[in-house]
Amino acid sequence: MKFGGLLLGLVTVVAGCGKPRAVGNGGDSTAPARPAANAPAPLSTARVSAPPWFTNVVAGSGLDFQHRSGQAGHFWLPEMETGGVGLIDFDGDGLLDVFCVSGGSLDPAHPVAPGHRLYRNLGHWHFADVTHAAGLDSPDGYGMGCAVGDYDGDGRPDLYVTQLGSNHLYHNQGDGTFIDVTRTAGVAVRSWSTAAAFVDYDGDGRLDLLVVNYVKWSPEAEMECFSAGGRRDYCSPRNYQAAAPPVLFHNQGDGTFADVTAAAGLDRAYGNGLGLATGDFDHDGRIDFFVANDATPNQLWLNQGGGRFRDEGPLRGCALNSMGVPRAGMGVVAEDLGQRGWLDLYVTHLVGEGNGFFRNQAGNFLDAVTPDGPMAGSLPFTGFGVALADFDNDGELDLYVANGRVRRGAGELNPLDPYAEPNTLRRGLGGGRFDVVLPTGGTAEALVATSRGLAVGDLDNDGAPDVVVVNRDGPVHLLRNLVGDQRSWIQFRLSGRDGREVRNAILRWESQGRTQWRQLQPNQGYCSSQDPRVHFGLGTGAKEGRLWVRWADGQAEDFGIREAGQLHAIRAGAGRPAPGVFSW
Repeated sequence: MKFGGLLLGLVTVVAGCGKPRAVGNGGDSTAPARPAANAPAPLSTARVSAPPWFTNVVAGSGLDFQHRSGQAGHFWLPEMETGGVGLIDFDGDGLLDVFCVSGGSLDPAHPVAPGHRLYRNLGHWHFADVTHAAGLDSPDGYGMGCAVGDYDGDGRPDLYVTQLGSNHLYHNQGDGTFIDVTRTAGVAVRSWSTAAAFVDYDGDGRLDLLVVNYVKWSPEAEMECFSAGGRRDYCSPRNYQAAAPPVLFHNQGDGTFADVTAAAGLDRAYGNGLGLATGDFDHDGRIDFFVANDATPNQLWLNQGGGRFRDEGPLRGCALNSMGVPRAGMGVVAEDLGQRGWLDLYVTHLVGEGNGFFRNQAGNFLDAVTPDGPMAGSLPFTGFGVALADFDNDGELDLYVANGRVRRGAGELNPLDPYAEPNTLRRGLGGGRFDVVLPTGGTAEALVATSRGLAVGDLDNDGAPDVVVVNRDGPVHLLRNLVGDQRSWIQFRLSGRDGREVRNAILRWESQGRTQWRQLQPNQGYCSSQDPRVHFGLGTGAKEGRLWVRWADGQAEDFGIREAGQLHAIRAGAGRPAPGVFSW
């Protein structure tokens, strides 16, 4: 069944005009024409199919993960939210390995272990299941997502798995195995956890851990809900009225963490948390938190220093949409879509709501709805996983969204899965503008599934970002990039002065008269963890450029000219001080 023309009839509503307007696609998606400098390019209305951007190479790869929600006719809410993915080079061989999160079973009469899987990247698009050998057989819980980070500074990435019932922290032993240190580290959360992120919020050089929780749920609290036509279906989180607060763990530097949620003030406002993004949103030199909530107002926790946070989402304009209504927030990424040094927020939402783009305007946010913005064309879909990356290496961020319904609807696209939808891909035009990539989702035949977690990373080290998608009750999608090798690129791996892994650094790159900005924070999207290396596409002809880095503590350095087509190691303290570069 082909869906290459599925997006042709989609429209988006432009705020303030009251009329729908078609959102178009440009010509050849692999070779976009560039507008004149500082001149807005016209909105394209033509949709011309181009060669696919990706091909699904999962068949024969050895990455045979099959997600299981355990659905058995109960319509229990966690069955609809499960499924994350993490990219982790656990063995240090320079190739990104893949960790897939499964659900399990919520039926006490038929208990099933979650069934998470770790696949070692053997190179050349071949993978081996090493779950058991690595010690990652999860004995209990119901899987949701994961976060990757070196919490103890030993140079090896560790793994935190979020679940309903019991989260787990797995310490990387350095010999290909992990050990469960949840209890000794003090990071057990017995709630319904979804997103998580390793983040150094207090600037002490150690990665702390923030865990987002969804609903205080139990089988006894479940209720019956119905979709259109009176069919039994999954409930909205509004029905439960049982939002769960996040948990903040402070890294004490000895392999243990302390729960500082109350002391930080994070227990004072919360909702049905699903998405999490971190970064310095107001340029005060301190790392803040944004929590995307499902059907309840979002929180923007601004760091006040001294370990204290204050929710300023309502004041800063990102708690609600422009009509003052909360949306169903699922996944979220914090990226600079305007490429001017400020972190914007892109949040995926429920069908009929449209995905949200909060444009950062000097620390305040505008719910921006434009005919060619990143939210255009999203109304017919329910978005979960999301990533902004320069897939075609043209110097502009592109947008990939993993879609899948949470309730039955009209026009079911897969007779075997009433919640299945195609994923969508939009090509960046610059300035926060996008157009549709055809064929749908960038593959020759649209991949129609109930997609959840999404991770982007360079799996074959060719300089072009690839995509891994976990699908509820289905096989994983392993999407090899076909278009990125046509242009130049550069990648960076950052570390602190002591060699420890760092987060939330801001990178400024200049090449051929163009300035690009990135943030280093792989733990974002939906219940997933991305490539920890920072990637820039450079377009055609670029052979070198100049890099500046603003570290999370506010210190800025100039790392000089760097050659394109390579991965460069960047260590704090090795550059020249650059105090005026990030003055904004």
